[in-house]
Amino acid sequence: MYNKPIIAPSILSADFAKLGDEVNEVLAGGCQWVHFDVMDNHYVPNLTFGSMICSALREHGITAPIDVHLMVEPVDTMIEQFAKAGATSISFHPEASKHIHRSISLVKQLGCQVGLVLNPATPITILEECIEELDMVLIMSVNPGFGGQSFIPSSLDKIKRVRELALKHDKNIRISVDGGVNQNNIKQIQQAGADTFVMGSAIFNQENRKQAIEQAFLQLND
Repeated sequence: MYNKPIIAPSILSADFAKLGDEVNEVLAGGCQWVHFDVMDNHYVPNLTFGSMICSALREHGITAPIDVHLMVEPVDTMIEQFAKAGATSISFHPEASKHIHRSISLVKQLGCQVGLVLNPATPITILEECIEELDMVLIMSVNPGFGGQSFIPSSLDKIKRVRELALKHDKNIRISVDGGVNQNNIKQIQQAGADTFVMGSAIFNQENRKQAIEQAFLQLND
């Protein structure tokens, strides 16, 4: 294991009518981060929420790290908005930036950790040019745009190859996985090289969320 495992519940699956309470509940249940899936109905075929939600959670008293996944194009304006709203880390898709290094630098200049997101069909070779600047790689194990999709099994090989590339560069970055992660496959995903696990419906859609979180950590620590 390279880094302490982190479970980041995606608020996309939460009840937005009582979002502050929902986030408090999963954090009290043992989750360490809060994950934002930000969609613009342009880069992906869905529309979710903007930086006001991030500000609102901070004002509500949420102090846990907020991990923002930008599925938007272009990205730079949204990077600035979320950084100012209280984001801790910001990840974006290379296809959505005209100048990847410039966008990476912008995230860092604004005081956030930075990640690059790889879609199922995005080659990992793109990381060769920027991995030294990254804090995290987010591997999409579904095609982005909708919650509740099934995990794509070939993502396991991609996770392994990204971890091998990080080791080659002597870079102990976080490898996060988003899409279809649940209590039944989380151990397999960890064994492939991931240490950060975005979980949406596998937590928020469960009747006993604390138990669902405990089951996930039980698998990770087995």
